Amino acid sequence: MKITAGIQTFINNYLKAIMEDRAAIFAGAGLSVPAGFVPWKELLREPAMDLGLDVEKETDLVALAQYFYNKNRSRQELTELIIQYFDKEGVITKNHHTLASLPIKTYWTTNYDQLIEKALIQNGKTPDVKKRIQDFSIIKPRRDAIVYKMHGDVELADQAVLIKDDYETYEEKKKLFTLNLKGELVSKTFLFIGFSFDDPNLEHILSRIRALVDGHTRPHYCFFKKVQRKNYPKGDIGDQEYQYDKIKQDLKCADLIRYCIRPILIDDYSDIEQILSLLHQRYSRNNVLISGSAAQYDQFMLKDIDPTRFIHNLGYQLNKRGYKVITGFGDGVGSSVINGVLESVYETNERKIDNHLLMRPLPRFATQEESLTERWEKYRKDLIQEAGIAIFIFGNKIQDNQLVNSPGVKREFEIAKEKGLKLIPIGVTGYRSRELWEEVMRNFEVYYSDFAALKEQFAKLGNGNLKSEEVIQAVIEILDVLNGKK
Repeated sequence: MKITAGIQTFINNYLKAIMEDRAAIFAGAGLSVPAGFVPWKELLREPAMDLGLDVEKETDLVALAQYFYNKNRSRQELTELIIQYFDKEGVITKNHHTLASLPIKTYWTTNYDQLIEKALIQNGKTPDVKKRIQDFSIIKPRRDAIVYKMHGDVELADQAVLIKDDYETYEEKKKLFTLNLKGELVSKTFLFIGFSFDDPNLEHILSRIRALVDGHTRPHYCFFKKVQRKNYPKGDIGDQEYQYDKIKQDLKCADLIRYCIRPILIDDYSDIEQILSLLHQRYSRNNVLISGSAAQYDQFMLKDIDPTRFIHNLGYQLNKRGYKVITGFGDGVGSSVINGVLESVYETNERKIDNHLLMRPLPRFATQEESLTERWEKYRKDLIQEAGIAIFIFGNKIQDNQLVNSPGVKREFEIAKEKGLKLIPIGVTGYRSRELWEEVMRNFEVYYSDFAALKEQFAKLGNGNLKSEEVIQAVIEILDVLNGKK
């Protein structure tokens, strides 16, 4: 997949929205299709046959559902179809997991399935699901995200929004959904995902957006598959069909600007997974783990600064540059890291420490279910999962009355490598970190094949003749390049 200027702009802008806590998702049926659920045409294929119609020729599927209801004067068969096709587990896709793992607090969907809320739960979050108007009066304690199911849920299939009558009376019966949507559209940046140009829900949603915000809205984004010549028959007829659909798509994309929605055209739906992965990677790389422990500091190579002050300054400068610091509170290291970050935070007016610092001390006791070694392993994996970059400093401990290089720091290096984090050992701090720095420098093309130009900066991390400010600045420059800030 080629990273176009449009894709790069989306990643930069949506990442900024995520970091500022003003990102939202609006999910359509296409997000759930790879999980084993059906799009609208499949849901209504049997009703269309019953009416003597070909669902492939129909463009107004909401009207089709209404025709079927009119014929039977009952919602029962439509309700049973929703239960038949959506009352199953489904496979939570990578896209669901990626979206659920990001710190996004608002999800809107027209889907009847429960994949979004299940993905949030699997990622350790508590979703507050709004399926009916009555749900708005109930606030789930300690919720991490709100999922607005504006067209209903499979568990309430008889109340699902499906036929023309439902859409026409929506403002009257489900006004709280539209009022909340209006507020979100004005204050947050939405990513519309899982919609196609012929999705029946899209037109209704767009009309609501237009009526709700009247141009007073933030910019939003959507994914659409690009019309491509290879998907049409060969010959003149294929050329004509392709040109017609290409013109129609161009006009549709231009029309979306009326709703402040910027279309991102992709060659294949699999490109969405890659784009979301890049987005997640960029977000993760703003979270920097500092791994290390120190019973002694004798191998510290810099002469112009005390070792603990160096650690303090490192944490301070990371926060100043906008990076969130993650620490396991390693002995001899953790308190200096925390103090450095807090000093930077308290120079500003912000007091929400969670935006700047994540602290998770290593467990000290075993449980009946797990040994201490097992708990440490699980703890390390969970902690490292929060980061996209790992910095390693010092790395020694007292074991059997002797000073040894820390096996825990080495294990954290191995886990971080397995999880695809970018690794930055600061060799001038000595001990295990010196070993790890030498390993990275020996195999630099393996660790940084995509950032070969950074080798000069990495060399500074092992140069004890430099000043402490130069070493810390080299770390910051490496981070900035990895995050596309330079």
